[in-house]
Amino acid sequence: MYKKISIIVVLSLSVLITSCKDAPKKTLEKQEDKIVYASDVIPFFNDWKLILGDGSNVGNAINFENKNFFYTVKEGNTNWVVYKAPNGGDTHGTSNNTRTELAQEKKWYPKTANDKLTATLKVMNVSSTGDARVAATHAVVVGQIHSADAHENEPLKIFYKKYPGHTKGSVFWHYEINTAGEDNSGRWDFSSAVWGNDFSVVGTGENTYPEEPEDGIALGEEFSYEIVVKEGIMNLKFTSKGHETKTFTKNLIESEYTTKADIPAQTQALFVPIGQDGVERKSAYTGEGLFFKLGAYNQTNGKSPEVNKNWCSGAETHGGDIQKQYEDGNYAEVWFKTAKIEISKDAVSNQGYFTKND
Repeated sequence: MYKKISIIVVLSLSVLITSCKDAPKKTLEKQEDKIVYASDVIPFFNDWKLILGDGSNVGNAINFENKNFFYTVKEGNTNWVVYKAPNGGDTHGTSNNTRTELAQEKKWYPKTANDKLTATLKVMNVSSTGDARVAATHAVVVGQIHSADAHENEPLKIFYKKYPGHTKGSVFWHYEINTAGEDNSGRWDFSSAVWGNDFSVVGTGENTYPEEPEDGIALGEEFSYEIVVKEGIMNLKFTSKGHETKTFTKNLIESEYTTKADIPAQTQALFVPIGQDGVERKSAYTGEGLFFKLGAYNQTNGKSPEVNKNWCSGAETHGGDIQKQYEDGNYAEVWFKTAKIEISKDAVSNQGYFTKND
């Protein structure tokens, strides 16, 4: 009798212990199946609209993913948000280039601004093809300030560029003049190197590349940027482990390029020969609503370099077939680990920009 009871108790305990052991395993399996969205990794998507690499505006990217353009990956214990854009496909607004990029829902004015964007990222791919003599080839823009008004020019674009066969690429930033007058065709960019070269260092032939930069950034190497605009002044800070921290300052409300004599030598070499020789309005971006952008704005496209030797890459697009472009490296891919935005109280709705461009 006592023996029987003991056996039953032992069996019952065994079942109970086995059940307890199985429970965490089932819970873990369930968690692994759960989608981790970008908004779980970087919870700031209420402040942005997401433009995809097919030109569509999906609005707030909360609990959203698209495996062609925007999703998350886990590397070790870290979740990353992936932005991916092919060389060719449908584009947003008047651009020649595809993008998977966030655009800020509010705009702010440089004179009254107290606005900030920070991000930590790594570039995982730039286009495998394109004419090396074209300055924008093999490049992607990972952060911007864009104007919502007038010419809709860009006082800031942060680039990463790496030539095929090189281990290290370059990080540089651009200021685009806010062209005086109604004709914006004379606009041009001025490029400043952060690590490696600036925009103007190009190949001598279609597939002949310049020397690899000694202090450059490799694909898959993390770096961070900080953009602060306050009372008309833009301050930039770039950091990366093992690299010198770099800082820059630019006045957004008072131009230094108001006459032909002010056009810098870099611009004389790159832009003036193709007719982009404008001057900037004295007040620069004063009175225009500006907003941040973040993501992968692919600078490589399939347009002929004969159209524009700085921006038209002549790269492979497979007629816009996205999967074929992804298969042979004709795309840009950027992973973001962290990002944060701070918006001034004077910011207002940016809906007018989206109405014009969507």
